[in-house]
Amino acid sequence: MKLVVGLGNPGEEYARTRHNVGFLVADRLAQLAGASFTAKKFAAELAEARLGPERVWIMKPQTYMNCSGEAVGAALRFWKLGLEDLVVVHDELELEPFRVQLKVGGGHGGHNGVKSVNAHVGGPDYARVRVGVGRPPPRMDPADYVLGRWGKGEEAELQECVERAAEAARLAAELGAAKAMNQVNRRARAAGQ
Repeated sequence: MKLVVGLGNPGEEYARTRHNVGFLVADRLAQLAGASFTAKKFAAELAEARLGPERVWIMKPQTYMNCSGEAVGAALRFWKLGLEDLVVVHDELELEPFRVQLKVGGGHGGHNGVKSVNAHVGGPDYARVRVGVGRPPPRMDPADYVLGRWGKGEEAELQECVERAAEAARLAAELGAAKAMNQVNRRARAAGQ
């Protein structure tokens, strides 16, 4: 069994912000798997799915971004899953907009949601689907930037990016992070992302 977590903030006011791209990817992954978010447990919305041979829970923590790890840690302990069974999807300031990268481990880079997950699961050694949102304009607070909405002209690129990120999460859950990284990151390089 695997746990795929999209990080974001609950509530309509955050729905289309850069910080909520993890929720968009979780929604798309559930849709592709024919699942819906009908379960509520661990202060999260959950969808149960099958991805290839794997039983997968897709999670959207409802704790707000900075406390995301509370929900993730509780779920891992309840299902007795290890870090190798966890895939987290989140926005990434250090990647140019709409770039998708899959990695295992590494620092949190100031991302409070990732910092919270690391603290509650015992470390950073899990698969992360990083979705680039780019850096804020000069003199703009990064928090204001990630809580800002995508531009109207970015919708097509955003949808295509969400598709690629959902595919990366699916591959990580089905194949394991190492095999999935080869495919996802090679495709990104080939596409010049």
